[in-house]
Amino acid sequence: ALKDRVGLMELSGGGTLFLDEIGDMPLDMQVKLLRMLEERTFTRIGGSKPISVDVRFVCATHRDLEKRVEEGQFREDLFYRLQGFLIHLPPLYERGDDIILLSKSFLADFCKENRLPQIALSRQAAKYLADYKWPGNIRELKAVVERAAIMCENNEITPEDIVFAN
Repeated sequence: ALKDRVGLMELSGGGTLFLDEIGDMPLDMQVKLLRMLEERTFTRIGGSKPISVDVRFVCATHRDLEKRVEEGQFREDLFYRLQGFLIHLPPLYERGDDIILLSKSFLADFCKENRLPQIALSRQAAKYLADYKWPGNIRELKAVVERAAIMCENNEITPEDIVFAN
């Protein structure tokens, strides 16, 4: 390397670093993360000197990490090291009221961004959305609501306007 480049680990020093989908992290990266958590140091790519850093980690995953440990896909020592404070957030499909609130929020944002009159969500459409399993989680919900807003007539989304990806 021609010059040092500060990475996210260093930039997060004194703060928090969010690691999304940690359950999908390759085993070789898990080793490096565990070492960093234990020693509070890391070495830049191409570097030779360890750099001390004070950083808090917040991690998220849709995977069952205990099952991944049993399958040999996630390091047991890292699993226990990350268990400082566990927050279980139920999947979107178990949160019917949230689905409706989020749908209305996405709808309002979509109308505002596209300079459209406000579009309503019929009761039947709301129930239809709340009953769906949402394998794509919130990103899928947003896409479905926006697609329905484009397809609806008379500024109201009905179940007929709702098309799921699969």
